[in-house]
Amino acid sequence: MKNKFTILGCGSSLGSPWITNYRGKLSKNNKNIRSRCCAHIQLNNLSVLIDTSPDIKEQFLKNKIRTLDAIVYTHEHSDQTSGIFEMRPFFWKNKKKIPIYGSSRTINILKNKYTFCFSERHGYKPIMSAKKIKNRFIIKKKKSILPFQAFDVKHGLIKATGYVIKNKIVYISDCNGISNKNLKLLKNIDFLIIDCLKEDKHPSHYNFAEALELIKKVKPGKSILTNLHTDLDYFELKKKLPKNIIPAYDGLSFNF
Repeated sequence: MKNKFTILGCGSSLGSPWITNYRGKLSKNNKNIRSRCCAHIQLNNLSVLIDTSPDIKEQFLKNKIRTLDAIVYTHEHSDQTSGIFEMRPFFWKNKKKIPIYGSSRTINILKNKYTFCFSERHGYKPIMSAKKIKNRFIIKKKKSILPFQAFDVKHGLIKATGYVIKNKIVYISDCNGISNKNLKLLKNIDFLIIDCLKEDKHPSHYNFAEALELIKKVKPGKSILTNLHTDLDYFELKKKLPKNIIPAYDGLSFNF
């Protein structure tokens, strides 16, 4: 089995089109139909999810993901977490709690917001075990070992978490600032998946110009723009981007 990274969803907090069918500047094409941001890593027999979007059930079914061993969270916002309830069948299938990883802040908020996942309530068993991370950690299953390095990024009024995965991939879905110290972690990696919300400046996300400026600084092998809003059309972006920078679309995957 090849090691594969899949972008399950690349849309902003409302996806596209919105529930009202508003699509902004987006042409009618499958690559502009965007579910909410999350991603999946398959390393041999190890299956790891990054965030649980509101669209997670459809994302798993579309991408034929049948197993789940762990979940890693970037932060606590609803567009990254509200699909957590859908994970129950993997608790039943695995016959053990699903380990979830996140910063101390994120874990504390998740445990308070989704109490039923972590504590027995009204006869329902908890389905998850929480693991607070600070810097380096690994997720493993038998001989498959997946190393992570977590680092803080600015996301408006809060700190979210970016991840360096296997020293090859950096995933930062929600961000509008990275310290110089943490920028060093991004230098010369193989793949950078980076927040690129809008054309215009935004208080909690990189816009198009800022995402490109970051890419120019850290020089990854390939960059993928994610968290795309309704003013960033896939095909218009493709026309103006160099070959080593591509807009994400739901289901985009690469081997590593």
